Amino acid sequence: MNIKSTVNDEYQDYVIYSRLAKREKNSVKRNILEKLSNQEYEHYKFWKSFLDENYEPKINSFIILTISLLRLLFGTTFSLKFLERHEEKVISSYEKFLNVIPESKRDKLKEILEDEKSHEKTLMSQLEGNFVKYFGYVVLGLADAIVEISGVHAGFLGVTSSTLIAGIAGLVVGVSASIAMGSAAFLQAKQTVGMKPFTSAISTGLSYLGAAALLAFPYFLTEIMIIAFIASILIAILMTGYFTFYSVVLFERKFFGEFAQNVGLILLTALASYLFGDFLGRELGIHAAYNKITVT
Repeated sequence: MNIKSTVNDEYQDYVIYSRLAKREKNSVKRNILEKLSNQEYEHYKFWKSFLDENYEPKINSFIILTISLLRLLFGTTFSLKFLERHEEKVISSYEKFLNVIPESKRDKLKEILEDEKSHEKTLMSQLEGNFVKYFGYVVLGLADAIVEISGVHAGFLGVTSSTLIAGIAGLVVGVSASIAMGSAAFLQAKQTVGMKPFTSAISTGLSYLGAAALLAFPYFLTEIMIIAFIASILIAILMTGYFTFYSVVLFERKFFGEFAQNVGLILLTALASYLFGDFLGRELGIHAAYNKITVT
């Protein structure tokens, strides 16, 4: 165990928690952040006692900036979970060090270990009171919209070369599907203790509608179908990366495997929809009819 590295890490966490606390407007969250900040400072002083008193801790400005950026993009709870993602390793290294340090300092280290172990409980209690509680409904709306609307656009890519028709079709499906998804979420939440049906419905419906609108947007900017489709797929992948990254940090899963699965599902759905749309376009004479109208 590297004492200097531990001192630096504890001091850096103290700085991060302090800055987050100063920027937090919610009093409950601010109190939690201040408590964590005070704990980290006490930990820092303990580990620094093993070094020369003139030792100045070093902090990584890039990490501090990253946590601040994550707070803006994903919220306070997410940034805390991201900061604490290696907590188990830290606790394990502290427990091993417990038998090495002088007996006079063991009680303090045991106290520090209790603080570290309580971080997770504190964070989980915080999760129950904010957006994360309804995160599953938001993901449900986003994921369904990304797959379904991408499929609609891919299907129209096989049927017609009109970006306007494809864009409008995506919006029409998006509005009707968002209402259906919101209604389903409302009924599901009524069967779940502690969930608010109206909030669940709004979370699901609005996330679906918002995703559908973003995916349809490129089709109103260009008349070239393939360019609009590629732009829409890229937006779908970016949105997938956003909610996948959020979920893997909150629930401690691996990013790349889950992200690859989600993107693969989008692309497979788009391919199947395109092939089916192209088949209908040829069999029903839609291609020829549309080309005739365009030429005329």
